[in-house]
Amino acid sequence: MKNIGLIDIDSHAGFPNLALMKLSAWHKKQGDNVYLLNPSDVLNGDALSLPLFVSYDKLYAACVFDWNRKTASVLESFDVEVGGSGYSFDKTLPDYIEKIYPDYSLYNIEDTAYGFLTRGCPRRCRFCIVGLKEGTQSQQVADLNNFWHGQNNIKLLDPNLLACPNRDCLLRQLADSGAWVDFTQGLDIRLMDDFTADYLNNIKIKNLHFAWDDVADTITEEKLKKYAGKFKIYKGHKPSVYVLTNFNSSQEQNLYRIYTLRDMGYDPYIMIYDKVNAPKHVRYLQRWVNNKKIFRTIDWFEDYDHKVG
Repeated sequence: MKNIGLIDIDSHAGFPNLALMKLSAWHKKQGDNVYLLNPSDVLNGDALSLPLFVSYDKLYAACVFDWNRKTASVLESFDVEVGGSGYSFDKTLPDYIEKIYPDYSLYNIEDTAYGFLTRGCPRRCRFCIVGLKEGTQSQQVADLNNFWHGQNNIKLLDPNLLACPNRDCLLRQLADSGAWVDFTQGLDIRLMDDFTADYLNNIKIKNLHFAWDDVADTITEEKLKKYAGKFKIYKGHKPSVYVLTNFNSSQEQNLYRIYTLRDMGYDPYIMIYDKVNAPKHVRYLQRWVNNKKIFRTIDWFEDYDHKVG
């Protein structure tokens, strides 16, 4: 029996690391003791907390966000096995661990399942790492029962499920589950058709997300308009649409998408590319749109008082 430490470098409140949950499941099957750690449990700045460190036979660390790359590098220098898209695409879970049922108890999760039905995306967007990380084809990698065993909630992490050739079968699995489904990374509205829209309405949907990343993408605008008001969502919530800013758009183009989406009946949500270096007006725009109390009180960004909120 070994003591295994799993370090969640991002320590992302409310969202677990799927790779760590799979590692935990595999090690527990070997009879090992598994412990979830934050970087502060192991490191003091760039120094090692030696008494804690030596109490583990093996340490793994997962890094999703590249702004935590330095911490990942420090941990690796102390022989911690580090993986994750925020640090390197080279290291992946072996197939026998990738396909294991996650250990949700690692994060004290009782009634929600997390996982991928598909991986990869054909869009090749310059701001997105999915193509480099997972490939430029959407392919089925699991059935729902590989990570769902009757929980009332399902959070799907797929980058582009609708681009998968087997999407109808996967949507049927979600509908048959009877669980509430959150497509966390969004669905590609450009691939929507009437059959798929009807099938989505057979799924219990808590949150539905689309994206309008490029103001020049007329297909996205046309499809959003065509299917506005067609989706059944929990308690009548509006579908949200991610609006990419600070990448290849002017402030006028940002506002055009926001006002157009609102008029269509969608709930826009601002995403900022390279937020650390984003200009102040883009960060103000995000605060106005994403703080729904402000957004629903002040109709026009031009009237928004930057001191509010």
